[in-house]
Amino acid sequence: MRAFIAAFALVGVGLLVATDVNHAQDKKTDKDKKEVVLKGLVACNKCELGKSDKCETVLVVKDEKSKKDIIYFFDKASHAKFHDDICSAAKKGTVTGIVTEVDKKKVISAKKVAYD
Repeated sequence: MRAFIAAFALVGVGLLVATDVNHAQDKKTDKDKKEVVLKGLVACNKCELGKSDKCETVLVVKDEKSKKDIIYFFDKASHAKFHDDICSAAKKGTVTGIVTEVDKKKVISAKKVAYD
């Protein structure tokens, strides 16, 4: 009976360790993610596009395959840094940064924005 309890406990601990290892692999830091360069229209989601009730800085990129627009939302720091340039008028430009997905939205941490 003691051997059975010890084996059961060992299997339980093994499952906990295996689950934690897999969970740790799912978390990626910004260093693990690659920087991308995207070209499109940098605009205010409220003032220019009319799709929000508050100002948000977004990048609208035309997908070549599906011919649909993909909207990348700037994170809070990037929004604060670059929003004044485009709030009243959208500009075509190139954004360099790291893309993540938050609440089924593509979010970009913009490091550099260059307008055409």
